[in-house]
Order: sequence, then structure tokens, then C-alpha cells
Amino acid sequence: MPDMAYSRTYEAYDLLDSTLFTNDMFDKGGNKIYFNASPSAGTIKRGEMFPYTLPNDSAGYAASATVQNPLVTLAADEMLEAGRLYNINCGVCHGAKGAANGPLAGKVGGIINLTLDQYKQMTDGTMFHSITYGKNNMGSYASQIDRKQRWMVIKYVRTLQEPGGAGTDSTAAVKPAADSTAKPM
Repeated sequence: MPDMAYSRTYEAYDLLDSTLFTNDMFDKGGNKIYFNASPSAGTIKRGEMFPYTLPNDSAGYAASATVQNPLVTLAADEMLEAGRLYNINCGVCHGAKGAANGPLAGKVGGIINLTLDQYKQMTDGTMFHSITYGKNNMGSYASQIDRKQRWMVIKYVRTLQEPGGAGTDSTAAVKPAADSTAKPM
């Protein structure tokens, strides 16, 4: 078993020698080695959160109520980023304060007011499930924002739902950074 003691090495990002390797799983003839550079099944990218595995059905939706938000608190800069992500992805329908008065309100039906009691009582896991898979007229946002960003947006929505929070005071909304190119008067 010489291959066990002296294995063939390869450079992960180098071009593969086509006489030795193939990335076509149906063309493994001869002495070619199948290699497609995909990560092994079940692996998680460094720094990535664990995958959300509940199915997109009524049982998964019901079970999502038990899922806890892994982000206990957000730093000030993370909360600013969460507000920016909310305004880009959610504010167009739900509005800057979550009151279902975004630019698409009236043009698209079924936009919910996130500041109503029923959504204040909704668990973070259920909200995450709705953002991940979509719910009613809202489509999935899983391809637009990653798992951590979805949890961050939920933390931001909770600030909109608080009395005196970002949703009730226009000065507490996410402000754009000052223009560093502006000339003083």
C-alpha cells in the first residue's frame, strides 16, 4: 500500500493535470482520479453558522418556534449593518419603521405590519423560517442575505417593535454616513 505512506498531493487552487484528474464523474476511465473541488458533504465553512435544517412545510414552520436566535446581542456597528440590510431587503415593503408602509405598500397585497402584537409575540425562529423560505406573498430571502444576516435583521426588527425603539423615533433610524467629500462652508 504505497499510496497510504506516499499519497499524491495536489495544490487546492492549481489547475489539475487533465491526464491524471477528471471533474466528470462519468469519465473515470483508466487511471484518472475524479476530483471536483467541492467541499465534503456535511462540512461547514469556517465562520459560518450551523445550517437551518427544518423543512419548508407546516411541521417545519411549527417546529421553528423552538429555534433560538444564536445572536444574543449585537454590537453598535452590527446593529447599524442590520438596519442597513433591513432597509435594503425589507423596508421596500414593510417600511422603514415596520408599519407596512414601504414604497410597495398598496401595489403588493398582504404586506404585514411588523409592529402588531401578533408579530411581536412571534418567536425569532418562526420569523427566521419565514425569511428563509418565504411566507404567503413574501418570497424567500435566503439567497439575498446569509444566515447570520437574517438573524441580525430579526434583532433589528425587534428594535422596531419596542416602545420608543427605532420604529417610533425617526432620529433612531439608520443614518447614512457623513459625506467625507463635502466641503465645509
